[in-house]
Amino acid sequence: MANRPAPALEIGEKDRAELERWTRSSSVPAGLAQRARIVLLAGAGHSNTETAARVGVSRPTVIAWRERYLHRGLAGLVDEPRSGRPRVVDRAKVIAATLLPPPKKYGVRHWSTRLLARHLKIADATVAAVWREAGIQPWRAESFRFSTDPELVAKVTDVVGLYLNPPENAIVLSIDEKSQIQALDRTQPVLPTQPHLIERRSHDYVRHGTTTLFAALEIATGKVTAACKPRHRQTEFLTFLRQVARAYPDDGTGRELHLVMDNYAAHKAPTVKAWLAANPRIVVHFTPTHASWMNLVEVWFSIIERQTIHRGTYGSVKDLNAKIRQFIDGWNDRAHPFVWTKTADQILKKANRQTTSNAEH
Repeated sequence: MANRPAPALEIGEKDRAELERWTRSSSVPAGLAQRARIVLLAGAGHSNTETAARVGVSRPTVIAWRERYLHRGLAGLVDEPRSGRPRVVDRAKVIAATLLPPPKKYGVRHWSTRLLARHLKIADATVAAVWREAGIQPWRAESFRFSTDPELVAKVTDVVGLYLNPPENAIVLSIDEKSQIQALDRTQPVLPTQPHLIERRSHDYVRHGTTTLFAALEIATGKVTAACKPRHRQTEFLTFLRQVARAYPDDGTGRELHLVMDNYAAHKAPTVKAWLAANPRIVVHFTPTHASWMNLVEVWFSIIERQTIHRGTYGSVKDLNAKIRQFIDGWNDRAHPFVWTKTADQILKKANRQTTSNAEH
């Protein structure tokens, strides 16, 4: 005997509007939206079999939700609270496990959300939520190094004092060299920027050689005196120092040149020391070891790297040197001073930390 088709459900206008909202909403649970579709199809007169086929569920499921709506209305479609105490994740346990290295059997250096979740037998989304709340990022790592210079305090105070309160009638220059700048030429022409397209270049290149950029940044104005040399030795550095001295000649008032430099060996070579001794108006200030970031010319090096060197293509070292000189000429036309803001006390407060390792091992 064939099953008689179930009569159409009677759905009030208010309930129908709410059911339709459930089927459209992205914030409603998928199960609830599915039940709303079942009831709406049943209310439109579709049979249980046809409704089941359209929604992708079994016929008994359609019958069950029809009955729930028939007897309890919209409230019958909503999941009822489950009995028993809700599961509570031990947040402290997750954090403690994260901060410990993974067991050797996993063969990894740090946890991932899925691996830790598997280890703790919880959901990986739970691990991710705990990490976000606690600000833990095991997949990231940064490098650091504390200065071991025995004259750290004196050098920081000296250099920062020079930046913040330079001697009267003196010129302060930040000097360094950017070595091994490569003259790279792409194997295919660079495709320029277009609307909705960024600049594109081939990944392979031809290397035509390298150059070394010597630069002296005048702190007060931001102007740069520079030279490109094929080598990076004390000979080239001494030649550059003579160029700087000529760029800032003695005007008869005893004007001093104060040079801020790092501890590279060429800066302390015997020939350089002898030349400095013969030119007493030039005073050298060394940054602490492992603290070349205190040399302001490094800021300018980062600018020329981003704006010219990295994005350029060069058919030869001569071409590279010409592009560097072109940038320097343009820079000096629009130069601006670099303002140092940190005091010596602020720097030393972070620098004087407990020793964590021996840098000489």
